[in-house]
Amino acid sequence: MASSTRPHDAHPYLRAASAGIRHHARSLAPSGGDRPGPEHRPHLDALHAHLTALLHLLDRLADHTRPPHPAAGRHLATAHTRLWQATSEVHAAFHLLPGTPQTDAQTSGCHPERLPEGPPVLTICQRHLAAGHVVRRKTTPTDLRPHTTACVR
Repeated sequence: MASSTRPHDAHPYLRAASAGIRHHARSLAPSGGDRPGPEHRPHLDALHAHLTALLHLLDRLADHTRPPHPAAGRHLATAHTRLWQATSEVHAAFHLLPGTPQTDAQTSGCHPERLPEGPPVLTICQRHLAAGHVVRRKTTPTDLRPHTTACVR
């Protein structure tokens, strides 16, 4: 008996991750002009985790697509690079948000061992450094510079 998998059923984990992102977006809805503070750091950490997971997925998709379809593989590799740039900006924003007064001085730089949450298995900085090693092995510094996009369709 052949299984008939519908396209939207093929990737249930990706759909679940997308639902999680939508949940975070709804929970951050503006409520009377709140300014970002220490309570936003966990949201940025979760977003960074999603972005690095997407980096790994795009990397694998590009590797599998490139041999049979080089042009499509190049576009996926470009998307991977742009996603890395977004991931870097989220990491930078995490460090620019205020922490609790006693930990602000300790967490302003990228020092995973001194984060107020303690050093769990992967802190945002450790995750970012690990992802950066993968990106730099496959990407040139020229590819990582800011760009402008023009649709060719």
